[in-house]
Amino acid sequence: QVHLESSGGGSVQAGGSLRLSCAASGSTYSLTCMGWFRQAPGKEREGVARIYTGGGNTRYADSVYGRFTLTQDNAKNTVYLQMNNLKPEDTAVYYCMAGRWCGLDLPPPTATVTWGRGTQVTVSS
Repeated sequence: QVHLESSGGGSVQAGGSLRLSCAASGSTYSLTCMGWFRQAPGKEREGVARIYTGGGNTRYADSVYGRFTLTQDNAKNTVYLQMNNLKPEDTAVYYCMAGRWCGLDLPPPTATVTWGRGTQVTVSS
């Protein structure tokens, strides 16, 4: 079983930066990918970025490419999402995800994944 502890988030003006952290504990050997999804009010949850825990390969949603950077610290089983040049449309609750799902689309119910508690990111214009 994997437990995720996420932190970071907050409120910032457009053009500002925030960093999210997500630390995994428990059966971390079972993880293939870690990443972040987000859900804005009235919208479906969408993938933001993910990283292969073994090789560090990253993938980003088109909407955040070039502005967000996902990195990992294997020793701490932690991933960091650095968000720069934030826009009001980035406002959402951000959820850390870890498991054997490596896509940016929502994992199917049969996928072995763990979700962290959401953290609010608010970007004002």
